[in-house]
Amino acid sequence: MATATITSKGQITLPKAVRTKLGLEAGHRVEFIETDAGFLVKPATRDIRLLKGILPKPRRAVTIEDMNKSLARMGRWR
Repeated sequence: MATATITSKGQITLPKAVRTKLGLEAGHRVEFIETDAGFLVKPATRDIRLLKGILPKPRRAVTIEDMNKSLARMGRWR
């Protein structure tokens, strides 16, 4: 079992075995999820590719001209 010590600032260093198992690297975030049995530690960093497919494909492709017309109607394009 891996253990860590809390510093006077309330910080801990996750042991290398835990970081490796969770796929964590410097700069990643973790979530602490409270359960009846205690807390779960889970990576909060998600791969952007996981978002693929959550929105339906547009019925038709939008052209640059269509985008420019829409922006002009909104008054944000010159």
